[in-house]
Amino acid sequence: MIHISDIALLRKQIKQWKLQGKTIALVPTMGNLHLGHITLVKGAKERADKVVTSIFINPLQFDKKKDLLAYPHTLSDDKKKLGLASCDLVFTPSVSDIYPDGEATTRVEVPVLGVILEGKSRIGHFSGVSTIVNKLFNMVMPDISIFGQKDFQQLMLVQRMVADLNMPIEVIGLPTIRESDGLAMSSRNGYLTEEERSIAPLFNQQLQSIVASIQNGNKNFKALQLSVAKKLNDSGFKADYIEVRRVKDFQTASTEDINLVLLGSVWLGKARLLDNIVFNTFSKSKI
Repeated sequence: MIHISDIALLRKQIKQWKLQGKTIALVPTMGNLHLGHITLVKGAKERADKVVTSIFINPLQFDKKKDLLAYPHTLSDDKKKLGLASCDLVFTPSVSDIYPDGEATTRVEVPVLGVILEGKSRIGHFSGVSTIVNKLFNMVMPDISIFGQKDFQQLMLVQRMVADLNMPIEVIGLPTIRESDGLAMSSRNGYLTEEERSIAPLFNQQLQSIVASIQNGNKNFKALQLSVAKKLNDSGFKADYIEVRRVKDFQTASTEDINLVLLGSVWLGKARLLDNIVFNTFSKSKI
């Protein structure tokens, strides 16, 4: 596996691969890799000749400086995992490489999707996501890019950005990887205490209960959302949002809609957990 930090050297390597007719996949990450990330890398390897994984802790994505400073740096361990997953190149630019002026003087904004739900709770977060992903796309020039469906709103936002800016990139979302008890794998899980980790699976269980109720004919989305938020709060969580949205445009779901996504965000101690379930109202199948 090749390790490159310099943008010019990255472009030189990418150009060489493209001249050889190789297809390229990009998996953007902030490091502190777990099985969910590695599954994305393996999925990328199945779809392209060469896989580039970027590791960059993007300061623009953090609305609180203390969270940025606390984010784990695990590059040595990350590289071992990527090597075992047959990643071809790991790209680790510095902040000064990405933001030469100390900040992004030009930013990419995705209206509507960037300011609701997660974007409303974390002001500026999705501006940071769309800006860094745009930069990485310009540097790597991938044919495809792989994201996890756990961050469903992020996936939708990147797909919208690519479509709006006519980028020749296929953005693919792969299913959420979960622990054996149903908790979505996340770097944030490392912030959970032993006691918090023991109750964390209740988050997904309660989301599943909403989906089951809807598929059994209960279309009172607001009441279901409020009921589950209360149950989670009573169990030691602090619910941020629990909402049913239409998959096609991410707008608030109506009783006539069929293809839906249930999205949730909660605090559990120091950890902010995200999860979602994509489903339809007439089938028991879900993602």
